[in-house]
Amino acid sequence: MFDTILIANRGEIACRVMETAQSMGVRCVAVYSDADAQSKHVAMADRAVHIGGSAPADSYLRGDAIIQAALDTGAQAIHPGYGFLSENPDFVDAVVQAGLTFIGPSADAIRAMGLKDAAKALMVEAGVPVVPGYHGSDQDDALLADEAGKIGYPVLIKAVAGGGGKGMRLVEQPDGFPDALASARSEAQTAFGNPDVLIEKFVTQPRHIEVQVFGDGTRAVHLFERDCSLQRRHQKVIEEAPAPGMTPELRAAMGQAAVKAAEAIGYKGAGTVEFIVDGSGPLRADGFFFMEMNTRLQVEHPVTEAITGVDLVAWQLRVAAGEGLPAAQDDLAIHGHAFEARLYAEDVPAGFLPATGTLTHLAFPPGARADSGVRTGDEISPFYDPMIAKVIVHADTRAVALKRLGQALAGTEVAGTVTNLAFLGALAGHAGFGRGEVDTGLIARDIDALTAQPTPQPRHAVAAAMAVSGLTTPAPMAGFSLWQPLRRAVSLALGDSPLDLHVEVISETEQHWELDGITIQAHLTQGAWVIDGHPAPSVSITNGVATVFDGYGIAYQVRDLLDVAASATGNGNVIEAPMPGLVKAVFVEPGAQVAKGDRLAVLEAMKMEHALLAARDGVVAEVLAGPGDQVTAGAALVRLEDDT
Repeated sequence: MFDTILIANRGEIACRVMETAQSMGVRCVAVYSDADAQSKHVAMADRAVHIGGSAPADSYLRGDAIIQAALDTGAQAIHPGYGFLSENPDFVDAVVQAGLTFIGPSADAIRAMGLKDAAKALMVEAGVPVVPGYHGSDQDDALLADEAGKIGYPVLIKAVAGGGGKGMRLVEQPDGFPDALASARSEAQTAFGNPDVLIEKFVTQPRHIEVQVFGDGTRAVHLFERDCSLQRRHQKVIEEAPAPGMTPELRAAMGQAAVKAAEAIGYKGAGTVEFIVDGSGPLRADGFFFMEMNTRLQVEHPVTEAITGVDLVAWQLRVAAGEGLPAAQDDLAIHGHAFEARLYAEDVPAGFLPATGTLTHLAFPPGARADSGVRTGDEISPFYDPMIAKVIVHADTRAVALKRLGQALAGTEVAGTVTNLAFLGALAGHAGFGRGEVDTGLIARDIDALTAQPTPQPRHAVAAAMAVSGLTTPAPMAGFSLWQPLRRAVSLALGDSPLDLHVEVISETEQHWELDGITIQAHLTQGAWVIDGHPAPSVSITNGVATVFDGYGIAYQVRDLLDVAASATGNGNVIEAPMPGLVKAVFVEPGAQVAKGDRLAVLEAMKMEHALLAARDGVVAEVLAGPGDQVTAGAALVRLEDDT
């Protein structure tokens, strides 16, 4: 086994590899860019090396700098993670030439699967079923249009290089083919530097089912399938294993085909063979077709680990260190069902635009595996994929696992950036998905319902108001006043909508809140608050934002009452405390000349300091409170002389 490895990646995959490697006694070297200097994977590593600027081209795509870092730190091997250089055969060659071990397949294996057309030709030779289509080198427009007609519409135009949906166009009718071809070529040239395309028959109700394979360079085994059909614009959203509706016959056929594909190229390490499966009816052993092979560990590998009990990263390290396959095919079995949901910082209502921001709070519920490369306080950088975490659950049955996924997503707490958490929750609760009726078009068909934002309830605003006003912690005499219950005001905003709340603190255990003419009661029962009959959710307050962790996170802005209410009553003579608080400072004394907007005093309330400003020009007649005084709402603090 290696003594030290370098991980040529960042974020959650770098952390994931380190967890296993360090548990095996292997030291880990991290590399990092300017933007990642304080990142989680750097903190986890036994040693970290700076390799360049924030942009990937200046750091994580610099193979020479990564190899030099490995040599300088005494690493014997490099684990590529996924993305960046993980499927770059030239990088693999350079690693080997430097006398290091690449923890993954050979450069030849990567090249064999790097171009979709060549890979499909190879799969035909190996006896692996492929989608009917044209994979030739002649790229004449007329020829391609003619081949599309022979295949039969609808067809899919796909770039021969790359992936991720780039350079891909669905064509329903012949008259749309020329424009779609031009568009696909242009996008492929920009993304991959190669404008060549292939044409395939489009399966009208396709499912995306992939098989995890593992090889030692000669032999291979499969670790069953994953269903990755829940996609948005060809990007996976929720993955599961095993695939719903899978039959023993189809599983055996797909597994055998995947092993053939891996052994045909002498595959070493973890890889994934992706298939398109006809989902228009019951799954059939003759209804699947090779799509492509990903010659690396996949983002969704944890669901395979959950159902097999295999640590794929441990297998990678063992085989790269010279061991044979850790298990025979007959040793592998499926146990239960698992789901993985990809949690991203993205603005769903704005069309799933990637988002940035500082994570002011991040927590995951017990009982769920959360693979994450960020922590509370970390920044979601504009330079990299905005993934926050992968939330993984496992149970004995699909139905129970799906329930656990819904609970895990509902219990995930994120503040500081917008996320797709509510979207994931809606998917987990989708009736068709619950029945196992999955295909790659599900999200597109129901996009409006899936992206509808949860409607905040009055109790959510009360939870935020209780937190910002310090009323969640009961204190003796909290509601005491000489003649009536203490009444105070809290002002919030939800987006552009102001919310003015008032509360009467009846006792240590009872509060009555008013919002838009509605009364909401809060009771303290057995040490926990109950608001309007519901357990009070937890709340995080940072930088004037109170995030209520219910409904997948609702962010309320805390409004300074001094900004939204008059600073003085009547004709502006008396400056009052707009809420209960502590007088922190007084800046004037009787006889002082003040101008409108001058700071007269500072009041500490709702965990923030609020400046009290003069409502008009004038002369101070009286100062009615001093530093250290605890005042009630409406208490007179400063009085100006009458304005005559």
